[in-house]
Amino acid sequence: MAYSKRLTKTRSAPQTNTSARRPIDLQASGLMVLFCLALGFQQVAIKSVATDISPLTQIALRSFIAACLVTVLAYWQGVRVSDLRAQLGPGLLVGLGFTGEFVFVAWGLNHTLASHMSVFLYTAPVFAALGLHLLVPGEQLNGQQWGGVVLAFAGMVVAMAPDTGIDNAGDILFGDLLGLLAGLAWAATTLVIRRSSLSEAPPVQTLCYQLAIAALILLPLTAMLGDLGSTHMTAAVVASLTFQTLVISFAALLLWFALLRRYFASQLGIFSFLSPIFGVLFGALLLGEPLTMNFVVGGVALLTGIMMVSR
Repeated sequence: MAYSKRLTKTRSAPQTNTSARRPIDLQASGLMVLFCLALGFQQVAIKSVATDISPLTQIALRSFIAACLVTVLAYWQGVRVSDLRAQLGPGLLVGLGFTGEFVFVAWGLNHTLASHMSVFLYTAPVFAALGLHLLVPGEQLNGQQWGGVVLAFAGMVVAMAPDTGIDNAGDILFGDLLGLLAGLAWAATTLVIRRSSLSEAPPVQTLCYQLAIAALILLPLTAMLGDLGSTHMTAAVVASLTFQTLVISFAALLLWFALLRRYFASQLGIFSFLSPIFGVLFGALLLGEPLTMNFVVGGVALLTGIMMVSR
């Protein structure tokens, strides 16, 4: 969830010499599976402690702590305040898009299942591909990718079809729609990066904008809503926040960037589609979430379409 946006080739990536990259090997494959396992567990980690700490508060706190860590890392890598000021305009837009994405995720998790959010959030590559087709020269879709777009949207309709056999079907549908809005916000962030000077900036600089702005907006918002004050810091909450901050928002991101510097991004990106699959499995196994036939069939079609677009 929270940084799965690095997983598609339409996301910001370090500017590296492609001649130094090599095909993925067994070690890289193993690391990517671990990476996707962590991302797949993200929605479950948020949902599992939602009764003690709201999803919005979790994202606000993890954004603040991760922003501090990434700022130190950015400074160590040579990013200075003058660099941040020079690209403040697109940085603000990227930060607002990132914040909107996770507001929709947090809001949606109050209504839908973690497994559903894991899948619908990953519609972002399809929306991004459509935007890039219209706005960025050289990013036009080919026949296979258009077929993927059609298949993805058909799968989306099937997966979101209400199932009267489960409780709160209407509420789940509303949460699924919020998951789609999160995917749209993620895609909008991609477009800003690709059409601005941030496409040439170090990835940690872009991440600084995203995390800092999210923390500056969401921490006061959770305080105003009373969510921050009603938080119960249980052992499970501390464990979940630690995992989300250190594993998802920091360590997993560093691993992704390290792999991007050594291996072909297109080959690494194929593994990214394991994340929503793991998310569905974790939701069913750990939270006991039901898997309806509509969602399974539609989800498979949706993920197949996304893979066709991303290739």
